[in-house]
Amino acid sequence: MSDLTDIAARWARTTPERPAHRDPNVLRWVGAYTASMVGDMVFFLALSWAAVQNGTPAQAGLVTAVSAVPRALLMLGGGVVADRLGPRRVVIGSDTVRCVTVLAVAAVLFAADPGLWLLALLAVVFGTVDAVFMPAVGALPARITGKDQLARVQGMRGLAIRFAAVVGAPLGGLGVAVGGAAAAFAFAGLLIAVSVPLLISVRMRDLPADDAGAARETTAWRDLVGGLRYVRRHRVLGPLMVAIALGDLGFVGPLNVGLTLLADERGWGASGMGWVLAGFGTGAGVAALLLTVRGRLPRAGCVAAGSIIPGAAAIAALAHAPGLPVAVGTAVLVGLLTGLSGAMCGALLQTQSDPAYLGRVTAVGGIVSLGIAPLSMPLSAAAIGVWGTGPVFAVSAAVCGLGGVVALCAPGVRRAELPK
Repeated sequence: MSDLTDIAARWARTTPERPAHRDPNVLRWVGAYTASMVGDMVFFLALSWAAVQNGTPAQAGLVTAVSAVPRALLMLGGGVVADRLGPRRVVIGSDTVRCVTVLAVAAVLFAADPGLWLLALLAVVFGTVDAVFMPAVGALPARITGKDQLARVQGMRGLAIRFAAVVGAPLGGLGVAVGGAAAAFAFAGLLIAVSVPLLISVRMRDLPADDAGAARETTAWRDLVGGLRYVRRHRVLGPLMVAIALGDLGFVGPLNVGLTLLADERGWGASGMGWVLAGFGTGAGVAALLLTVRGRLPRAGCVAAGSIIPGAAAIAALAHAPGLPVAVGTAVLVGLLTGLSGAMCGALLQTQSDPAYLGRVTAVGGIVSLGIAPLSMPLSAAAIGVWGTGPVFAVSAAVCGLGGVVALCAPGVRRAELPK
C-alpha cells in the first residue's frame, strides 16, 4: 500500500497542473473576487450619492474618505490575522460581515433617513473590515494553485478589477436611479453575497510543513515584527516594495487629481477626461490579458522594473499632448506599461514570498498603495495650482521612474524569474 501511495505522490508532483484560466477551482475564486469588487464599486457610488444628498460637499467628502483611515492604520494587523487564521477563513468572514452590514444599512435607509452619522459609521466599518479582507485576498492565490500559475492568476485578477471598474459604476447609477441610495446599497450587498458561497466552494492547498511553521511566532506582535523584518531582509521583496512605493507616489497624483485639472486646462471637459481614463483602462486591461494568456514572461524582474521607466516618460508626455486623441493614445501606453509593471510586481510578490508570510507581505504592499500614495493627491493639486500641469507631471514622472531605477539597481529584483 505504501508503494502505491509513493507512486501516486510522485505522479501528482510530476503531472503538469491545469492552467489557472482553465481550472474550475481558480475560476470560482476569480468569480467570487469579481462579484465582491463589483459590489465594492456599487457600494462606494451609493455611499457618495447618499452623503451628497444628506450633507454639504465638505461633509460628503469627509464621509467618503473616512473609510481610508482604519484601512491604513489596521492593514498590517490584518495581514497578521490572515496569516494566523488562514486567508480563506478570513476572506469568507470579512465578506460576510461586509454583506450583512451593507444590507442592514439599506434596510434602515428604506425605513428612515438617519442622516450622515449612519453613513460615516458604515464607512468606518467597511474600512476596518477591508483592512483584514485585502491582505487575505492577496494571500489566497498561493493556496489555490501552483507557483507556476500565480502570474496568470495576477493577470486574471487584473481583468476582474478592470471589469469591476467598467461595470460597477453604471450598475450603481442604475440602482440609484431606480430606488435611490437604499436600492444601490441593497444591490451592493447582494453582489457581495454572491461571493460567499463561491469562496466556500474553493478548495485550499495545505502549506508544506516548513512553510506552515515558518511564521508561527508566539504572539501577534511578534508575527507583525517578524513579517516586517522578513520583507526588509528579503533580497527581492525589500527593494521591490521601495520601487512600488515610488511608482505609486509618482502615478496616483497625475492619474487622479492631475488628470482632472489637465482636462479643465485644455478644455477637454468631463467627457474628454472620461476618454483618457478609458484609454488608460484599455491599456491596463491589455496588460492583464497578456499575462493571463501567457502565464509567464521571461526575466520578470527586468520586465517589472524596465516597464516602469517608459511608463513614467509617458506620464510626463501626457501633460504635453497637443490634442485629445494624442492624450488618449498616450493614456493607453501609460496603462499598458504601468499595468504590465504592476501585474509583474504582484506576481513577483506572490512567487517570491513564503506562503506563510503572504498576508503580511500583501498588507505592506497595501499600506504603500492605499496609505502612502494617496498623500500625493493634495500635494499634486497644490503644486499644479502654483506651477501648472507640465512641471508637476514631469516631477511625478521622475519619482515614478526612480522606482524603476531602484528595482534595476537591486540584483535580486533584476535577476528574479517567475517559476516555470
